[in-house]
Amino acid sequence: MNSIDLAFAPALEQARLIRHKEVSPRELVQLYLERIEQFNPQLGCYFTVMAEMAIAQAQTQTEMLAGTQDPAELPSFFGVPIAIKDMNPVADVPCSYGSPALRDRVATYDDAVVARMKQAGFIILGKTATSELGSFPYTEPMGFPPARNPWNPEYTPGGSSGGSAAAVAAGLCAIAQGSDAGGSIRGPAFCCGLVGIKPARGRVSYAPLGDQLSGVAANGPIARTVSDAAALLDVMSGYITGDPYWLPAPNPSFLAAAMRSPDRLRIAFTNSLPQIGTADPVCQQAVLGTVRLLEAMGHQIEEGCPDFTGLIEPFTAVWQAGVAYAGLPKEILQPMNQWLLEQSGSAGDYLRAVAQVQVIARQIVAFFDSVDALILPTYMHPPIRVGEWAALSPEETLQKIINWVAPCPPFNASGLPAIAIPTGFAPNGLPIGIQIVGRPTAEATIIAIAAQLEVNKFWSQHRPAIGNE
Repeated sequence: MNSIDLAFAPALEQARLIRHKEVSPRELVQLYLERIEQFNPQLGCYFTVMAEMAIAQAQTQTEMLAGTQDPAELPSFFGVPIAIKDMNPVADVPCSYGSPALRDRVATYDDAVVARMKQAGFIILGKTATSELGSFPYTEPMGFPPARNPWNPEYTPGGSSGGSAAAVAAGLCAIAQGSDAGGSIRGPAFCCGLVGIKPARGRVSYAPLGDQLSGVAANGPIARTVSDAAALLDVMSGYITGDPYWLPAPNPSFLAAAMRSPDRLRIAFTNSLPQIGTADPVCQQAVLGTVRLLEAMGHQIEEGCPDFTGLIEPFTAVWQAGVAYAGLPKEILQPMNQWLLEQSGSAGDYLRAVAQVQVIARQIVAFFDSVDALILPTYMHPPIRVGEWAALSPEETLQKIINWVAPCPPFNASGLPAIAIPTGFAPNGLPIGIQIVGRPTAEATIIAIAAQLEVNKFWSQHRPAIGNE
């Protein structure tokens, strides 16, 4: 296996190669650090590269591997390099939240998902680019280079987990963590031709801090294959004492779900959303092609959609409250976040918005009483160019954002699990895809559907020109 093939190998395959002593953690980390040095200046994937820490850990793990009699006893992802979004603290490493004012503030603790990834044996390569405070579906924070799409660097890799998605797509890490409060995992996966899972509410802990957005946000995986994403979700999942929401451990594992064919399922689909309209034709075709394939596999297909009417205004109120929650002075924020801060209402306004979201969420969840899954666009149209909306007013930008990401927030509001998968390419060569939404706690079902589609499409064989040279 040459170095490029190794860089693009699935994380599970890298873990196998390490356990069989065909490659060492030190060799893998060195490979990725060289690739980051070569390609990150073009792509802006990483805010912080943890080279010294990664090399030291890789050296320690390589020595452990050499002295191990039974490599099967090693943690599941021993020695595999990973990237962490710069919204999640890693002890002794700066955590900027996409704000230049915070770029030198060093975290004093590991976020719970970070601790679990370390326990699983991952080696953290660095902290990836995010929009300021994770607010936007593009990754262009002031004071940092914009993150760019490896398939065409004139376009965005999405946001707010844009750096994580760009890094995985370009082979600058094996797999990555992201977070999603309105599409921030699924959108970047869509833009970059990857798999991204927004777990069900309560699946992944937000310890040691709390959940600041009333359950709409979730940490999750971004990967090149369904199995990799499922296996990382297994690592991330689990209750920690004091979590406000919690779910039982999956049985069997999510990785096991990716290895089995689902039973015959009743699957709904839609290309149109209330208050928004119909998706771009290329996104429509992604949905229609997917449901035709699922029907050929024996699933029962029907057209239908939950009632999202009335969600936009209260969800927007909850989402923009995240800017106020950050507690940063208005003058250090970029203009769009300054405007969002000004729009934030009182505590009573926020609680009323939360209550409205919860009422509509009940309607959304009730739709799944009669179907097992829903197929719909991830975003309403293909990726935008870097800086495409920069000259717009905040009001105009907000409307553009709503009209683009509209298929994602309803499932943050309802806490339902959703997985974004690639399906092909738009005429301009950029990836496109769809999302699959499941019943409450039913990540296993949507993972099984995605894996069934992956076998027929085998999208992970495609690589962008940047990184594949």
